[in-house]
Amino acid sequence: MPRPTPKPSKHTPPTSAPPEVVSPVWLVKAIAVTIVVALLCGYLTFCLLFYQGQWQLVLHPTRTSTAPASIAGIPYQLIHFDPDESATPQLTGWWIPASPGARYSNTTILFLPAGDGSLADSSTLLANLHNIGLNVFAFDYRGYGQSASTRPSQQNMTRDADSAWQYLTNSRAIPEQQIIPYGTGVGASLATQLAVDHSKIPALILDAPHADLLELAQHDTRSRLIPLSLLFHENFPLATPLATLKTLKLLLSRTSATDQSYRTAADPKVTVELSTLSDPLFNQSLTRFLDQYLPASSPQLVPSAAPVR
Repeated sequence: MPRPTPKPSKHTPPTSAPPEVVSPVWLVKAIAVTIVVALLCGYLTFCLLFYQGQWQLVLHPTRTSTAPASIAGIPYQLIHFDPDESATPQLTGWWIPASPGARYSNTTILFLPAGDGSLADSSTLLANLHNIGLNVFAFDYRGYGQSASTRPSQQNMTRDADSAWQYLTNSRAIPEQQIIPYGTGVGASLATQLAVDHSKIPALILDAPHADLLELAQHDTRSRLIPLSLLFHENFPLATPLATLKTLKLLLSRTSATDQSYRTAADPKVTVELSTLSDPLFNQSLTRFLDQYLPASSPQLVPSAAPVR
């Protein structure tokens, strides 16, 4: 008997799908996007590193391990102040008292040094101020000299200047009317800010200022790769606050070209050009300024002054 012919199966095996082909154009685009993202991340990282380390373009601190035996032969008192949360002083300063019966023993200079080196580099200037007959309080910002080992910055140095002011007015109980900030280099900006914040300050002395530092930073070749004007914050402004500050000002210049901030500074002001630190005109100008506007018998100043050159 013949076998029945088997019926064909209703389920046929599926045919294999053709493999997907990746377009070379898509691969090129993916690689290009990856490279662009990597470059962007690298550029943003570079900008961040510059933002955090830009202080190195304009500030050059020097650390010191020991205090000098004297300030150009003048005895002084080493001061540790501005304690942190652990009661550890963060700032180190020098108190150089005026000699008994000195000409300006009622007046104290709050000295704000430049942003290079350390306070030890200003010993000759501090001795000159003392020899005129003034009390002098000078200190190292954090990151300088024997003060706390912290990265310096405009923000930190502004806080340090205010701490020095608080030390004189609170710890030493010196009246505000008897304190004159003296700023040199970037310290000129900090001294000016103190005068802006404390209207009772009788006078302000600025010596060879080094502020408004954006232009200086622009000379660094690394700054050409980034949007410097957006990222730069270590500017130490001077011209703008001086233009409206009504506090009496003695403006000392060490070059023949008067600083732009001096030309635009508001009156009253006295401008003096000096050749060197040892210029006899330095002592003459300072004593004339103090005698004319700060009589030894009174801590108050005459409210106006005519520019002198």
